[in-house]
Amino acid sequence: MRGPHNLLRLIRTGATFERTGAMAQVLEAMNAPPRLRVALRVLAWPFRWLGLKGDPALPPATRALTALGPAYIKFGQTLATRPDVVGTEMAEQLRYLQDKLPPFSMAEARKAVAAEIGLPVERVFSEFSEPVAAASIAQVHQARIAGSGQKVAVKILRPGVERAFQTDIDAFYFAAGMIEALLPMTRRLRPSDVIAHFEATVQGELDLRLESASAAEFADNTADDAGFAVPRPVWGLSARRIMTLEWAEGVPMGDRAALDTLTVDKPEIGRRVLHLFLRHALRDGLFHGDLHQGNLKVTRDGTLVALDFGIMGRIDEYTRRVYAEILFGFIQRDYRRVAEVHFEAGYVPPDRDIDEFARALRSVGEPIFGMDAAQISMAKLLAYLFEVTERFGMETRTELILLQRTMVVVEGVARSLDPQINIWKVARPVVEEYIGENIGPKALARDLARTAQVLARFGPRLPQMVEDALIAQAHPPRNASHSGGGGRLGWIALALGLFASGLWLGSTF
Repeated sequence: MRGPHNLLRLIRTGATFERTGAMAQVLEAMNAPPRLRVALRVLAWPFRWLGLKGDPALPPATRALTALGPAYIKFGQTLATRPDVVGTEMAEQLRYLQDKLPPFSMAEARKAVAAEIGLPVERVFSEFSEPVAAASIAQVHQARIAGSGQKVAVKILRPGVERAFQTDIDAFYFAAGMIEALLPMTRRLRPSDVIAHFEATVQGELDLRLESASAAEFADNTADDAGFAVPRPVWGLSARRIMTLEWAEGVPMGDRAALDTLTVDKPEIGRRVLHLFLRHALRDGLFHGDLHQGNLKVTRDGTLVALDFGIMGRIDEYTRRVYAEILFGFIQRDYRRVAEVHFEAGYVPPDRDIDEFARALRSVGEPIFGMDAAQISMAKLLAYLFEVTERFGMETRTELILLQRTMVVVEGVARSLDPQINIWKVARPVVEEYIGENIGPKALARDLARTAQVLARFGPRLPQMVEDALIAQAHPPRNASHSGGGGRLGWIALALGLFASGLWLGSTF
């Protein structure tokens, strides 16, 4: 329930950060202004006794986030990929959240398998190990399927995790409502819509049948991507709270000591992470939305293996083209074109000055390009863009939230392998390839051909539609103007013209 009782949850969050010592550590790591540090600590201190104690053996920030629950752990996982934001020391501490959380018992795991599959573990698996990884939502066991002997990974949801997530999300909704009510200028950022987007993403992660489907689709899409692999699900042994996948060999990317033992080119792998993410987002419209080190393995031959497909992002074809043109415009430093794309897509209110917007974008892009490669940051670019969007009244695009967040995470992963990586240089060939294939005469021909295919489905009905339009034109209703029939005829003529054009272009190309 999204009532005022959620205020206690928010107070407890601040109190937990203060009690565990995380408040001071996080504010210092993020280089918060001194006045803000003092204000937050003064507000939280009286409620310190309400804070959760957490595990004293853990570092402060990790201790606070694990105590608060799965939604907060998700946030910490993202920060673990951003040493440039929270510092190297804290980033290393937060990597604990990616796959090293305390597991639940083997008895509960076996009970879950039997409940979901309908058979005891011994009948299904000839081997079933202790947990090999445990994260905020689920834990993973290594197993062998009885009979075939196939080595698999069995992922099982934590008991009660659905209710725990809902509790956090309800508190987030309450906070968003308070922000919108008390600070009207924040409404353009659509805080409640952002939380709704997060909730939909989380709900998909809590149904492992959906994750199995995502893994299968992602594996199909990326089957021909060199140096990249996705384990496929074993459908007969997967259900809502359990998922069975092919076992993926390799070294966890978050284990730097183990990664150093491999004779692989780490900078090249860093470039490939960023390269593949952009290709999946632009080419397929389906990308891994949680691509941190804990969800990546590296094999001895340098192949990247992706894991955990609970959070997958989707972008429709039109949005992909808009996003690619914006990226390409920044790469080319063509700020006028970037501004035009924003206006054409409706991202900026039409009453704003396009030249002023282009000038504001230049003020964002030029400092970035003037930086050394190690200083160029997608996080900084998005922060600068946020300031510009606020000035020009742009609303938050919820369909791009996950894409932008994941891009920041992926950049952090790439930088952990190559601190000198130039994200623009790596991104350029992928974006140029997409632009060449999807914007221009060739793309127009393909779009018209697709339009013709859609219209062809209505082919048997077109004669009757034309006849009805002609009758309506000749005998309009008494109180109706003649423009209605003419408009209908115009649309039918346009449809027929597109149909003919599509047939011609389809045969030409």
